[in-house]
Amino acid sequence: SGESIYNLIPKVEEISIKEKRYTSKFSNTVKEESKKVKAPARTMGPLKAQTTPPKEFLKKRSKEVKLPEKKPFQYTDTEKRRPAVPKKDEKPLMGLQSKKNFITSNAVENIMKASRKVEPAYVDSAKGTRHNLESSGLVPKYVYKEDFGKVPTYLQKRKEEIERNQREFDEYIQLRIEAGNLHQIAGSEREEMLSGLKANWDELHRQYQALSVVIDTLPKKQKKENLEKEMQQLEKDIEVLEKHSVIYVE
Repeated sequence: SGESIYNLIPKVEEISIKEKRYTSKFSNTVKEESKKVKAPARTMGPLKAQTTPPKEFLKKRSKEVKLPEKKPFQYTDTEKRRPAVPKKDEKPLMGLQSKKNFITSNAVENIMKASRKVEPAYVDSAKGTRHNLESSGLVPKYVYKEDFGKVPTYLQKRKEEIERNQREFDEYIQLRIEAGNLHQIAGSEREEMLSGLKANWDELHRQYQALSVVIDTLPKKQKKENLEKEMQQLEKDIEVLEKHSVIYVE
């Protein structure tokens, strides 16, 4: 029946510990924001719906879109078009004559008309090739301007700003020198340092040139890299000394 030898062995009841349910730390913030954004009567509708009076019942075709009134078609360029070709049954006006003396009127118009202004040009070939003189750059235009040859305003402001910064820097350096915090390197000392750096660079360059052509071991590679680093550092120091004639040392 239900008897089994396995039931004689006492079984240890396994107590399953339920893990704590995950709860986002932003849940309260989301709830508050959803309450703020939530619109009233979104799901169930308004508390009191607006009813339509019985006399205003829905009529047939009342919700159809009404088109605008029909107008005769007209092209957009009608005013620019030439007049239409006369039809075969239309006859022009016949027998119209004018007593105007066109020869005299044309002569008077030409006499009274202002002379045509000839654009200045220049010729640069034997065949008479003409070019516009105004746009060629041969006519002096900019020399007659009021600000021609003058320094622009923005450059004057920039120059004043640079001079002011340099003056403030000189005053600061003078205060440091008077306080004994700075020392100016003399010209002879600077030349001596420069010659010493160049001599060190020449010695390193001689060692670099003496390296073997084939660099296949780690010590050779390290020696080459160290020489290159030292030479680069010396080149930077030499550039600084040559670039600045006045050097201060703390």
